[in-house]
Amino acid sequence: MIDVLLISGNTVAVPMLREAVRKLGAEGARVSYAASVPAQWYAGQLDGIDFADKHRLPRANLRRAANLPFGERVWLRSRKDAWLREHAAKAHVIVALEEGSVYTVWELAQRNRTAKAVYGVAPALNAVRELAEQGAPAPKAFRPPASLVARDFGRALKRLPDATGRALTTRKLMRRNVVAKLWRLPLRAPGVPQGLRVATGRRVAEAMKWADKHSGAAYALALTASKVKDPAVKARLLDDAASMEFGRGVVSKHVNQAVKALLVQADAKFAAGEYQDAAMTLRRALVLGFHRVTHIDQLTSPLADNPERFVKPFHASKALQAIMAPRGRERPPAEPPTDGPLRLLIATSANDNFLRHLLDRYREHPDVEVRYLDFTTQPSLKRILGTDWRVLATRMGGDPEYAALVEDLLRPHLDWADTLFLDWCVGPAAMLTTIDPGDTRVIVRLHSYEVFTRWTQLVDFSRIDDLVFVADHVRDLATSLAPQLRGPQAPRMPMLHNAMELAGFAREKAPDARFNIGLVGVSQVAKDPIWAVDLLRLLRAEDERYRLLLVGGDMDPGTSQATRKYRNRMERVLKPLVASGQVLRLGPTDDVAGKLTDIGFVISSSVREGSHVGVMEGAASGAVPVVRDWPFYAGKANSARTLYPDGWVVDTPAEAAHRVLEVNTTEGSWADASKLASEYALSTWDWSVVSGDFDELFLGDR
Repeated sequence: MIDVLLISGNTVAVPMLREAVRKLGAEGARVSYAASVPAQWYAGQLDGIDFADKHRLPRANLRRAANLPFGERVWLRSRKDAWLREHAAKAHVIVALEEGSVYTVWELAQRNRTAKAVYGVAPALNAVRELAEQGAPAPKAFRPPASLVARDFGRALKRLPDATGRALTTRKLMRRNVVAKLWRLPLRAPGVPQGLRVATGRRVAEAMKWADKHSGAAYALALTASKVKDPAVKARLLDDAASMEFGRGVVSKHVNQAVKALLVQADAKFAAGEYQDAAMTLRRALVLGFHRVTHIDQLTSPLADNPERFVKPFHASKALQAIMAPRGRERPPAEPPTDGPLRLLIATSANDNFLRHLLDRYREHPDVEVRYLDFTTQPSLKRILGTDWRVLATRMGGDPEYAALVEDLLRPHLDWADTLFLDWCVGPAAMLTTIDPGDTRVIVRLHSYEVFTRWTQLVDFSRIDDLVFVADHVRDLATSLAPQLRGPQAPRMPMLHNAMELAGFAREKAPDARFNIGLVGVSQVAKDPIWAVDLLRLLRAEDERYRLLLVGGDMDPGTSQATRKYRNRMERVLKPLVASGQVLRLGPTDDVAGKLTDIGFVISSSVREGSHVGVMEGAASGAVPVVRDWPFYAGKANSARTLYPDGWVVDTPAEAAHRVLEVNTTEGSWADASKLASEYALSTWDWSVVSGDFDELFLGDR
């Protein structure tokens, strides 16, 4: 006789149960039933079913198990039940009838390792038939093993997934927290063969994705990785887990583990001389660690919170240390020519937003000859910009062909130029510094965005003569992130304001402008326009004449899912305010100065800025500045408080409202503040003033 033990952690369909017993009995099985069910159901529902024996399992929950998945709670309250232990010890087949009993069946199968453990009636019938053909083995001693080691659990797992895996990982079941959490158990069990563990982990992750449990899917991969010893497999699993969350616009909980695993792998490849693999793995670690979803498309960043702590794991990497080792110049840059014009090459990569005034000035300058280079308009240069892993491989000594290619493409430009001015410290700067610049002076300008990317780790600053910053607080952050900027071969690091023609912004204001607060630029999450909405609500609580004017294009939801999420939230906030006329969306414009005539207060609600051009333009127009103390830099030696005059900067929307109301007590008090703001902006940031600083940078005393 084949003994079958059916177990349910909750009530089941009685007709199904009756039919299961009938079919198992027809195959020669003797069926017993253990149920963790309410007493009323147990007493009234099971009459007429031909059980050999039946038993109601304990229902009382243990306090220490309150937060565990349901299946684990069923086992903890039943595991000492004498009836269950006796019948499980002699059973040839132990069957979980529903998901709540799967864990209990698994635990019992560890104690009776001759029993077949299955989930569902059909697998139970198959098991009985197989035993009927082969002969049922005599049960061995019923006791737990010394530990749930791999070969025990591995055998059970190999039986269970084929019979239960597809059922347990269906979309319907995985949407239930009980089942989703239950699958963590086989993933975290010790000693399971790696191939089986990884295959199971990936299947669980995929099923959770189908069930829209994306964080659970990432957790399944990370949990699997935590039990894997192979560093390459571990790195891939963690990379996939982090990427899965970033793809949803979520700052990954697993990114630090992924970065660490990838750096370990990169260092191993580097030590073995496998430079191309090391370079690609290191690049992946940098991409994940400096991911825009973490640092650019959020209102906080661990890089800004503690830059030294953030980059410490990267700088401990032997592979990255090799990349960051300064190579220096073979000879210093030549002195500017005295017998002819300075040959100035102005270069960028797609973004020329801050170059128009520079190009106009020096194209007309009698002592300067200008050429302009956009890397993205040169097919040969654009093509190699997308292979930045080759920069890493070259610095390791593993891709000399890349350096030769860069040399061939850039040398004609470098040989012509006395001075190269490269705007934006991104990919072209890393590519440029893989080769020696010869005697050409190299100037690179770093705005703000770049410090939140991997490029500060990849540029060889020892081959740059001047690294120009737009603000002191950005220079401080960059210096804390890049050891080369603190070393003996660091470039000069002047601070120069952006080139802006501000005189044309000083126009007469509209009569009601002083009750309009304006935000110029809302296309990035960092602008945090919801902060400005909070300010508006406080102002309107005092005076309903206040309105918020938004100037500029909207955020592009295609930038990232994080941007999409912020924009969706912003749209929900703005919709009723736009409908009631409290907020006016003026959209993108080529005439910012014209829009500013309607704005009496210009707001910077950003969490980070380099130099907020919109505020500078607004101040020049006579809009009174109200600047949030940008949280990424607030409280540091340099910040918005050191960039702008006393009184302009506030900490909270409440402080901002107080400043607006105080300035706007009367029309005369607002007019006085407006005049002072315009005078300060024009005397500090206008191109007529700043152009002299650029003359000094390029031409010196000439």
